[in-house]
Amino acid sequence: MDCRLRLRTSAWIEIALVFVVFFIQGAWPVPDVNEPHYLGKTIHFWNPDWVGDDFFLDSADTHKVFYFTFGWLSLWLGPVALAWVGRLLTWALLAWSWRRLSFAVLPRRWWSILTAALMVTLIENCHMAGEWIIGGVEAKGFAFVFVFLGLEALVRNRWNRAWLFFGAAAMFHVLVGGWATVAAGFAWLSQDTGRPKLRTMLPGLVGGLLLAMPSLVPSLKLTWGVDPETVDQACRIYVFERLPHHLAPGTLRTDFVLRQAFLVFIWLVLCLMTPATAGFCSAGRRLRGFVTGAIAIAAVGLIVGLVTADNRALSARLLRLYWFRLADVAVLMGVALCGTSLIVGGRGEGRGTRGEGRGARGQDCSSLAPGLSPLAPRPCFRWLVIVFLLTGFHLGNLALKRPLPRPPRADVWRVRNYADWRRACRWIARPENIPPGTRFLTPRLAQTFKWYTGHSEVVTWKDIPQDARSIVRWWTRMQDIHATGRQLGQRGPNRRWRRSLSELGSRRLNQLGRKYNADYVLTLSEPPLPLDIVYENDTYAVYRLR
Repeated sequence: MDCRLRLRTSAWIEIALVFVVFFIQGAWPVPDVNEPHYLGKTIHFWNPDWVGDDFFLDSADTHKVFYFTFGWLSLWLGPVALAWVGRLLTWALLAWSWRRLSFAVLPRRWWSILTAALMVTLIENCHMAGEWIIGGVEAKGFAFVFVFLGLEALVRNRWNRAWLFFGAAAMFHVLVGGWATVAAGFAWLSQDTGRPKLRTMLPGLVGGLLLAMPSLVPSLKLTWGVDPETVDQACRIYVFERLPHHLAPGTLRTDFVLRQAFLVFIWLVLCLMTPATAGFCSAGRRLRGFVTGAIAIAAVGLIVGLVTADNRALSARLLRLYWFRLADVAVLMGVALCGTSLIVGGRGEGRGTRGEGRGARGQDCSSLAPGLSPLAPRPCFRWLVIVFLLTGFHLGNLALKRPLPRPPRADVWRVRNYADWRRACRWIARPENIPPGTRFLTPRLAQTFKWYTGHSEVVTWKDIPQDARSIVRWWTRMQDIHATGRQLGQRGPNRRWRRSLSELGSRRLNQLGRKYNADYVLTLSEPPLPLDIVYENDTYAVYRLR
């Protein structure tokens, strides 16, 4: 077989094996945690009659490029099929882009499989603020494809191409691409030799900005024309009430912060060791600059949280920018790539993948790919065994779980009994039981009601809108329907949220039904309510409101 064809074939096999790693990592039952939220928006974007007149689905759209480029498939595919097609497409693109990035850092064939396995293992077990890459379908997955391609271009010292890729990432997800651009700017500033002039990068910078505009403008419009008091209130709700585990430094779990600090320490050790690897200096320095930039962004977020602790309004406005999102991925990605490079003994600048297939006829194939020379350093067997054990245990454990029936993660810990929840939703979904276009009062944490039934609901905890006015309205509905009256931080035995809508009583439920134009309520069957019951199982009941 021709050497070029053999190398190209091996590259595609390598990509396929990286895809298998991502499949094992992300193949949770549908729907995954965020899929009802993002895919619900996507389906509604193309078909407004799907769950029409819903408070969340009718709110402002912030990921229009994702909805437009991917959502059209929903015109032919049901929600479950759409989720699986989106997952497979995202994982395939991520596998392709990761293999390119890994080969740029460690230019030896097949090792991208190990770097991918180590990357997903670290992100799953060592994140600080809940960030992830491989999972359900949303705009973020496609954005990270372009981040990987941009990093590959950055490592290869192709700055204009890198800015364009980071702009494309921002086009799908403005925060992912935006923070990646900032970190790349840090890498450019930290490059002491061979740094390109700013004017030579203007085409890429301008092109990247233009690519980001379809996502940047809708994001800016979320607060346009809104009075400052409403914006401040919306930011406080978003940061300190709904998403403090992602955004507010003071609420991050201590063990999560400590394990991230440990990984940063490991990264610093690797930075001191990588110059000893022959030929890795310049390319590795650019990657180190990017990861260090991500760490610096997170450090600024921590400082912002501390300095503005006494000014809650200012703190919320600044912290809503997800300062820790990129570091959650970049640090662990850097450890996976540079750590494996040191263990394997990778060297060379990492010439383009096109170079893999070049060479004169009759040449030995191993001479066509950098880093494959018999004189290359041998891997450190001891550390290689440790990495294989870590990744093998993580992925092996997940592989054993995949064939077993289990509830989707979108329902785990959010519904009282999954089987009874599905039975109730299947009954509601039948048009002979509940007329189309009917609105429900639903449990606070249940996030799959629209996904399973096709009916709208008044409000749910997961489905927070993005524009300032709608965030305030969402919080008003949550307080009106689900709150007990106890405020966050208030001492006392009372709970902040009701365990069940049944606690409201029939009179209050009827009042809420009239107020929010809801005809039915889905709640726990115990305690029973003096309302017209139309369906009941061991856990859930459906009542008709007067």
